Amino acid sequence: MTDLASSAAPTRHPLLWPAMAALLVVGWSSGFVGIRYANEEAGIALLLFWRCLLSGLILLPFALVFGPRLRLRAVLGQAGFGVMAVFLYLGGFALAIGQRVPTGLVALISDLLPLAIAALSQPVLRERLSGRQWLGTAIAVAGVVVVSFDSLRLGAAPLWAYVVTVGSMLVFAAASVLHRRQRGAHMPLHQSLCIHTLTGALLFGLCAWTVEGSLTPPLTRDFAIGMAWLVLVATFATYSVYYTALRLFPAAKVSAAIYLSPPVTMLWSWALFSEPLTAAMFAGLAVTMLGVWLTSRG
Repeated sequence: MTDLASSAAPTRHPLLWPAMAALLVVGWSSGFVGIRYANEEAGIALLLFWRCLLSGLILLPFALVFGPRLRLRAVLGQAGFGVMAVFLYLGGFALAIGQRVPTGLVALISDLLPLAIAALSQPVLRERLSGRQWLGTAIAVAGVVVVSFDSLRLGAAPLWAYVVTVGSMLVFAAASVLHRRQRGAHMPLHQSLCIHTLTGALLFGLCAWTVEGSLTPPLTRDFAIGMAWLVLVATFATYSVYYTALRLFPAAKVSAAIYLSPPVTMLWSWALFSEPLTAAMFAGLAVTMLGVWLTSRG
Protein backbone atom coordinates (compact mmCIF):
# COMPACT_ATOMS: atom_id res chain seq x y z
CA MET A 1 0.00 0.00 0.00
CA THR A 2 1.03 3.58 -0.33
CA ASP A 3 0.40 6.73 1.64
CA LEU A 4 -3.30 7.35 1.20
CA ALA A 5 -3.46 10.81 2.67
CA SER A 6 -1.66 12.75 -0.05
CA SER A 7 -3.24 16.05 -1.01
CA ALA A 8 -5.86 15.72 -3.71
CA ALA A 9 -5.56 17.70 -6.89
CA PRO A 10 -7.80 20.82 -6.89
CA THR A 11 -9.61 19.75 -10.08
CA ARG A 12 -10.24 16.33 -11.60
CA HIS A 13 -11.84 15.16 -14.79
CA PRO A 14 -15.52 14.32 -14.14
CA LEU A 15 -15.04 10.86 -15.67
CA LEU A 16 -12.08 9.96 -13.43
CA TRP A 17 -14.15 8.51 -10.61
CA PRO A 18 -16.59 6.52 -12.84
CA ALA A 19 -13.63 5.05 -14.74
CA MET A 20 -11.76 4.08 -11.56
CA ALA A 21 -14.93 2.67 -9.99
CA ALA A 22 -15.60 0.51 -13.06
CA LEU A 23 -12.03 -0.83 -13.06
CA LEU A 24 -12.24 -1.50 -9.33
CA VAL A 25 -15.51 -3.44 -9.58
CA VAL A 26 -14.35 -5.54 -12.54
CA GLY A 27 -11.01 -6.32 -10.89
CA TRP A 28 -12.43 -7.01 -7.43
CA SER A 29 -15.05 -9.40 -8.73
CA SER A 30 -12.59 -11.14 -11.06
CA GLY A 31 -10.66 -12.64 -8.15
CA PHE A 32 -13.31 -15.35 -8.12
CA VAL A 33 -12.30 -16.42 -11.62
CA GLY A 34 -8.65 -17.03 -10.75
CA ILE A 35 -9.53 -18.89 -7.57
CA ARG A 36 -12.09 -21.00 -9.46
CA TYR A 37 -9.41 -22.12 -11.93
CA ALA A 38 -6.52 -22.60 -9.51
CA ASN A 39 -8.40 -24.10 -6.56
CA GLU A 40 -9.28 -27.15 -8.62
CA GLU A 41 -5.57 -28.02 -8.66
CA ALA A 42 -4.28 -26.89 -5.23
CA GLY A 43 -5.34 -26.14 -1.67
CA ILE A 44 -6.15 -22.58 -0.63
CA ALA A 45 -2.93 -22.05 1.38
CA LEU A 46 -0.73 -23.23 -1.50
CA LEU A 47 -2.74 -21.15 -3.96
CA LEU A 48 -2.37 -17.99 -1.87
CA PHE A 49 1.34 -18.68 -1.33
CA TRP A 50 2.05 -18.78 -5.05
CA ARG A 51 -0.21 -15.80 -5.75
CA CYS A 52 1.68 -13.67 -3.23
CA LEU A 53 5.13 -15.01 -4.09
CA LEU A 54 4.81 -14.44 -7.83
CA SER A 55 3.36 -10.97 -7.28
CA GLY A 56 6.14 -10.00 -4.89
CA LEU A 57 8.96 -11.39 -7.02
CA ILE A 58 7.71 -9.58 -10.14
CA LEU A 59 7.58 -6.30 -8.23
CA LEU A 60 10.86 -6.77 -6.33
CA PRO A 61 13.32 -5.51 -9.03
CA PHE A 62 11.18 -2.40 -9.55
CA ALA A 63 10.88 -1.84 -5.79
CA LEU A 64 14.67 -1.99 -5.39
CA VAL A 65 15.57 0.16 -8.40
CA PHE A 66 12.78 2.73 -8.68
CA GLY A 67 11.63 4.92 -5.83
CA PRO A 68 13.20 6.03 -2.57
CA ARG A 69 15.64 3.81 -0.73
CA LEU A 70 13.84 1.21 1.37
CA ARG A 71 14.60 1.69 5.05
CA LEU A 72 14.03 -0.96 7.69
CA ARG A 73 11.49 1.04 9.69
CA ALA A 74 9.36 1.75 6.61
CA VAL A 75 9.61 -1.87 5.45
CA LEU A 76 8.51 -3.18 8.85
CA GLY A 77 5.58 -0.76 8.89
CA GLN A 78 4.42 -1.91 5.47
CA ALA A 79 4.94 -5.54 6.46
CA GLY A 80 2.53 -4.95 9.35
CA PHE A 81 -0.12 -3.72 6.96
CA GLY A 82 0.67 -6.68 4.72
CA VAL A 83 -0.13 -9.01 7.60
CA MET A 84 -3.50 -7.28 8.01
CA ALA A 85 -4.55 -6.69 4.40
CA VAL A 86 -3.13 -9.85 2.82
CA PHE A 87 -2.55 -12.65 5.33
CA LEU A 88 -5.35 -12.04 7.84
CA TYR A 89 -7.88 -10.87 5.26
CA LEU A 90 -7.40 -13.51 2.57
CA GLY A 91 -6.30 -16.23 4.98
CA GLY A 92 -9.21 -15.63 7.32
CA PHE A 93 -11.78 -16.18 4.61
CA ALA A 94 -9.91 -19.23 3.33
CA LEU A 95 -9.86 -20.70 6.85
CA ALA A 96 -13.58 -20.03 7.27
CA ILE A 97 -14.42 -21.82 4.02
CA GLY A 98 -12.16 -24.68 5.07
CA GLN A 99 -14.18 -24.99 8.29
CA ARG A 100 -17.36 -25.34 6.22
CA VAL A 101 -18.77 -21.86 6.68
CA PRO A 102 -21.10 -21.65 3.65
CA THR A 103 -19.46 -19.87 0.73
CA GLY A 104 -22.50 -17.65 0.15
CA LEU A 105 -22.37 -16.41 3.73
CA VAL A 106 -18.60 -15.80 3.50
CA ALA A 107 -19.12 -13.80 0.30
CA LEU A 108 -21.91 -11.75 1.87
CA ILE A 109 -19.80 -10.87 4.93
CA SER A 110 -16.85 -10.01 2.68
CA ASP A 111 -19.03 -7.70 0.63
CA LEU A 112 -20.09 -5.78 3.76
CA LEU A 113 -16.55 -4.33 3.81
CA PRO A 114 -17.74 -0.90 2.56
CA LEU A 115 -20.19 -0.66 5.46
CA ALA A 116 -17.37 -1.26 7.95
CA ILE A 117 -15.13 1.29 6.22
CA ALA A 118 -17.93 3.87 6.24
CA ALA A 119 -18.48 3.31 9.96
CA LEU A 120 -14.75 3.58 10.77
CA SER A 121 -14.22 6.63 8.56
CA GLN A 122 -16.26 8.89 10.84
CA PRO A 123 -14.31 8.48 14.12
CA VAL A 124 -10.89 7.85 12.56
CA LEU A 125 -10.81 10.05 9.45
CA ARG A 126 -13.52 12.58 10.32
CA GLU A 127 -15.08 11.79 6.94
CA ARG A 128 -18.74 12.05 7.85
CA LEU A 129 -21.41 10.55 5.64
CA SER A 130 -24.53 12.55 4.92
CA GLY A 131 -28.00 11.17 5.46
CA ARG A 132 -28.23 10.59 1.72
CA GLN A 133 -25.02 8.55 1.77
CA TRP A 134 -26.22 6.41 4.68
CA LEU A 135 -29.46 5.81 2.78
CA GLY A 136 -27.43 4.77 -0.25
CA THR A 137 -25.35 2.45 1.92
CA ALA A 138 -28.47 0.79 3.33
CA ILE A 139 -29.93 0.35 -0.18
CA ALA A 140 -26.65 -1.11 -1.47
CA VAL A 141 -26.51 -3.61 1.41
CA ALA A 142 -30.10 -4.64 0.64
CA GLY A 143 -29.13 -5.21 -3.00
CA VAL A 144 -26.17 -7.37 -1.98
CA VAL A 145 -28.47 -9.47 0.22
CA VAL A 146 -30.92 -9.94 -2.67
CA VAL A 147 -28.13 -11.06 -5.01
CA SER A 148 -26.71 -13.47 -2.42
CA PHE A 149 -30.03 -14.71 -1.02
CA ASP A 150 -30.28 -17.97 -2.97
CA SER A 151 -26.85 -19.10 -1.73
CA LEU A 152 -27.29 -18.07 1.90
CA ARG A 153 -27.50 -20.67 4.65
CA LEU A 154 -26.14 -20.82 8.17
CA GLY A 155 -24.25 -24.12 7.94
CA ALA A 156 -22.80 -26.19 10.79
CA ALA A 157 -19.30 -24.72 11.16
CA PRO A 158 -17.92 -24.04 14.67
CA LEU A 159 -18.79 -20.64 16.13
CA TRP A 160 -15.18 -19.40 16.01
CA ALA A 161 -15.15 -19.87 12.23
CA TYR A 162 -17.98 -17.34 11.85
CA VAL A 163 -16.09 -14.96 14.15
CA VAL A 164 -13.00 -15.35 11.96
CA THR A 165 -15.08 -14.50 8.88
CA VAL A 166 -16.34 -11.25 10.37
CA GLY A 167 -12.93 -10.47 11.88
CA SER A 168 -11.18 -10.84 8.51
CA MET A 169 -13.49 -8.30 6.95
CA LEU A 170 -13.01 -5.87 9.85
CA VAL A 171 -9.21 -6.24 9.70
CA PHE A 172 -9.13 -5.18 6.04
CA ALA A 173 -11.48 -2.28 6.77
CA ALA A 174 -9.19 -1.13 9.59
CA ALA A 175 -6.11 -1.45 7.36
CA SER A 176 -7.75 0.67 4.64
CA VAL A 177 -8.79 3.39 7.07
CA LEU A 178 -5.44 3.49 8.87
CA HIS A 179 -3.59 3.85 5.58
CA ARG A 180 -5.91 6.63 4.53
CA ARG A 181 -5.09 8.33 7.83
CA GLN A 182 -1.30 8.10 7.42
CA ARG A 183 0.44 11.38 6.77
CA GLY A 184 4.09 12.08 6.20
CA ALA A 185 6.11 9.07 5.03
CA HIS A 186 5.28 8.27 1.43
CA MET A 187 6.10 4.95 -0.23
CA PRO A 188 5.27 4.38 -3.90
CA LEU A 189 2.60 1.80 -4.58
CA HIS A 190 4.88 -0.71 -6.31
CA GLN A 191 7.21 -0.77 -3.28
CA SER A 192 4.50 -1.11 -0.65
CA LEU A 193 2.58 -3.74 -2.62
CA CYS A 194 5.81 -5.71 -3.08
CA ILE A 195 6.35 -5.75 0.69
CA HIS A 196 2.73 -6.73 1.35
CA THR A 197 2.74 -9.66 -1.06
CA LEU A 198 6.13 -10.99 0.05
CA THR A 199 4.97 -10.81 3.68
CA GLY A 200 1.86 -12.76 2.72
CA ALA A 201 3.95 -15.27 0.78
CA LEU A 202 6.12 -15.97 3.83
CA LEU A 203 3.14 -16.55 6.10
CA PHE A 204 1.05 -18.49 3.59
CA GLY A 205 4.12 -20.58 2.76
CA LEU A 206 4.46 -21.59 6.41
CA CYS A 207 0.77 -22.53 6.48
CA ALA A 208 0.95 -24.50 3.23
CA TRP A 209 4.06 -26.37 4.36
CA THR A 210 2.42 -27.24 7.69
CA VAL A 211 -0.80 -28.45 6.08
CA GLU A 212 0.44 -30.03 2.84
CA GLY A 213 4.12 -30.70 3.53
CA SER A 214 5.18 -29.23 0.18
CA LEU A 215 5.24 -25.95 -1.70
CA THR A 216 5.47 -27.50 -5.16
CA PRO A 217 2.85 -26.00 -7.50
CA PRO A 218 0.73 -28.20 -9.75
CA LEU A 219 2.09 -27.98 -13.29
CA THR A 220 -1.28 -27.81 -15.03
CA ARG A 221 -2.91 -25.44 -17.47
CA ASP A 222 -5.77 -24.46 -15.15
CA PHE A 223 -3.41 -23.63 -12.28
CA ALA A 224 -1.28 -21.49 -14.61
CA ILE A 225 -4.37 -19.65 -15.91
CA GLY A 226 -5.60 -19.10 -12.36
CA MET A 227 -2.23 -17.77 -11.20
CA ALA A 228 -1.88 -15.43 -14.16
CA TRP A 229 -5.36 -14.06 -13.49
CA LEU A 230 -4.81 -13.67 -9.74
CA VAL A 231 -1.44 -11.96 -10.13
CA LEU A 232 -2.09 -9.68 -13.09
CA VAL A 233 -5.76 -8.80 -12.59
CA ALA A 234 -6.81 -9.50 -9.00
CA THR A 235 -3.54 -8.28 -7.44
CA PHE A 236 -1.72 -5.78 -9.68
CA ALA A 237 -4.67 -4.11 -11.40
CA THR A 238 -7.21 -4.25 -8.57
CA TYR A 239 -4.98 -3.27 -5.65
CA SER A 240 -3.37 -0.49 -7.70
CA VAL A 241 -6.73 1.04 -8.58
CA TYR A 242 -8.07 0.60 -5.03
CA TYR A 243 -5.17 2.30 -3.24
CA THR A 244 -4.82 5.02 -5.85
CA ALA A 245 -8.53 5.79 -5.52
CA LEU A 246 -8.17 5.95 -1.75
CA ARG A 247 -5.53 8.65 -2.19
CA LEU A 248 -7.89 10.74 -4.32
CA PHE A 249 -11.37 10.17 -2.88
CA PRO A 250 -13.03 9.61 0.53
CA ALA A 251 -12.70 6.05 1.82
CA ALA A 252 -16.46 5.46 2.07
CA LYS A 253 -16.99 6.58 -1.52
CA VAL A 254 -14.27 4.29 -2.85
CA SER A 255 -15.36 1.26 -0.86
CA ALA A 256 -19.01 1.73 -1.86
CA ALA A 257 -18.13 0.55 -5.37
CA ILE A 258 -17.31 -2.86 -3.89
CA TYR A 259 -21.03 -3.40 -3.27
CA LEU A 260 -21.28 -4.05 -7.01
CA SER A 261 -18.83 -6.95 -6.76
CA PRO A 262 -21.43 -9.73 -6.10
CA PRO A 263 -23.66 -8.96 -9.11
CA VAL A 264 -20.64 -8.54 -11.40
CA THR A 265 -19.24 -11.83 -10.07
CA MET A 266 -22.48 -13.52 -11.13
CA LEU A 267 -21.90 -12.19 -14.66
CA TRP A 268 -18.36 -13.63 -14.64
CA SER A 269 -19.82 -16.97 -13.50
CA TRP A 270 -22.41 -16.93 -16.25
CA ALA A 271 -19.95 -15.96 -18.99
CA LEU A 272 -17.09 -18.34 -18.06
CA PHE A 273 -18.71 -21.22 -16.17
CA SER A 274 -22.30 -21.24 -17.53
CA GLU A 275 -23.82 -20.67 -14.10
CA PRO A 276 -27.48 -19.58 -14.32
CA LEU A 277 -28.73 -16.02 -13.96
CA THR A 278 -31.99 -15.32 -12.13
CA ALA A 279 -34.44 -12.45 -12.04
CA ALA A 280 -33.58 -11.90 -8.37
CA MET A 281 -29.92 -11.36 -9.28
CA PHE A 282 -30.81 -8.64 -11.78
CA ALA A 283 -33.18 -7.04 -9.27
CA GLY A 284 -30.40 -7.06 -6.69
CA LEU A 285 -28.01 -5.52 -9.23
CA ALA A 286 -30.44 -2.66 -9.90
CA VAL A 287 -30.96 -2.02 -6.18
CA THR A 288 -27.22 -2.11 -5.52
CA MET A 289 -26.47 0.32 -8.36
CA LEU A 290 -29.02 2.76 -6.95
CA GLY A 291 -27.41 2.54 -3.51
CA VAL A 292 -23.88 3.04 -4.87
CA TRP A 293 -25.06 6.03 -6.92
CA LEU A 294 -26.59 7.68 -3.85
CA THR A 295 -23.49 7.03 -1.76
CA SER A 296 -21.10 8.33 -4.40
CA ARG A 297 -23.08 11.51 -4.99
CA GLY A 298 -23.30 12.45 -1.32
